[in-house]
Amino acid sequence: MAGLQEYKCPCCGGAIAFDSSIQKMKCPYCDTEFEMETLASYDEQLNNEKPDELSWDTTAGTEWLTGETDGMRVYVCKSCGGEIVGDENMAATSCPFCNNPVVVMGNFTGGLKPDLVIPFKLDKEAAKAALYKHLEGKRLVPKVFKDQKHIDEIKGLYVPFWLFDTDAEADINYRGTRVRTWSDSRYRYTETSHYLINRAGSIAFDAVSVDGSSKMPDDLMESIEPYDLSQAVDFQTAYLAGYLADKYDVGASESVERANQRIKTSTEQVFASTVQGYASVRTESSSIKLYNGTAKYALYPVWLLNTKWEDNIYTFAMNGQTGKFVGDLPMDKKARNKWFLLIALIGAAVVFGGAMLFNLLS
Repeated sequence: MAGLQEYKCPCCGGAIAFDSSIQKMKCPYCDTEFEMETLASYDEQLNNEKPDELSWDTTAGTEWLTGETDGMRVYVCKSCGGEIVGDENMAATSCPFCNNPVVVMGNFTGGLKPDLVIPFKLDKEAAKAALYKHLEGKRLVPKVFKDQKHIDEIKGLYVPFWLFDTDAEADINYRGTRVRTWSDSRYRYTETSHYLINRAGSIAFDAVSVDGSSKMPDDLMESIEPYDLSQAVDFQTAYLAGYLADKYDVGASESVERANQRIKTSTEQVFASTVQGYASVRTESSSIKLYNGTAKYALYPVWLLNTKWEDNIYTFAMNGQTGKFVGDLPMDKKARNKWFLLIALIGAAVVFGGAMLFNLLS
């Protein structure tokens, strides 16, 4: 005996059944009614959905040539394990991730040579000025964040990125709603109509970036985007002089999942923007196929300062090309309490002074 077809309500996802009193399918959870033919067509369209095809050629970077890494040193943080690259003339420095001292481990070896680099366009003074401006007027920020010696520790860091180029073909179904309201002398009525909307087409993506460092949170790096890749140049070790470079520990193939997520989300948003005239629109299903997908290895400039406060790390990061930054700041509870006490004392003084003046004038 063949199994019974079970339909899900397009509105709430609940199981729906045939209601003989109205000769329609009805959802017992949201009371929405459906014509049988409409549901069958809806179900057929969703069952024809194709799976995503997300494949890549993740060959990126090149092998270092003999002599190219001369003068480059590897610095390792004994506290967090961060591994960075600098030149042989770099003085003693601290880890850009946790601020603990780092030690020189020897000559740089292994890894891939970047294809591209975006040189720093904004210097250390510009980064410090942006940080001072960010702190301006924030009375309740702990003093350590405003300490000049600490701010002087801000570091220019080249962060490794994998850049993904691809063409995408998409077939996406959206669920749209239109709402109609009216009233009579007794009731107010609301009618919500649901529509299945299809969009299909192709779109190209250039340089979808995913950072290749496990020490740098993806959302932090994405928050200081975009970078202007038109200013990227072929990599040369000379660009590292005076700066640190984070040594990648997440490969291109390991970064594909993040790239796919960004591409899929962006594709659905772009296609959804073409759906007009509805009260709401959300993705019902999507099928995305990627082709001609390739990856490149690049270094992007970032000004970075990590501050430890009450066992938490707070990060200031600035795009070294455009100046866009993010800064997470805590509140000093002791300073807050003192501030509230001062306001209370001033308020009490004003009330007391007003009462004295009233008594004198009475």
